[in-house]
Amino acid sequence: MPNIASAKKNMRKSRAATVRNRAQRSALRTALKKARVAGATADVKLQAVKLLDRAARKGLIHKNAAGRYKSRLAKAS
Repeated sequence: MPNIASAKKNMRKSRAATVRNRAQRSALRTALKKARVAGATADVKLQAVKLLDRAARKGLIHKNAAGRYKSRLAKAS
C-alpha cells in the first residue's frame, strides 16, 4: 500500500481505469463475436466497427489491430 498521496491517487486512478477498460474490452469482444456469426445483419457489423474505432481512439487496442479486425469483418461479408 502506498504512503505518498500522489501514489495513492495513481492507484485509485489505475483501478478505475482497469474496471472501465475491462468493460469496454468485453463489450468489444461480444460485438465482434456477434458480427462474425453467419447471417449477421449490416447493423450488427456497423456497431462492431464503431466500437473498434472508439477502442482504437481511446487506446484500448492498437489502431492497426482495429484496422485488421475491420478488414477481416469486411472480407467475411
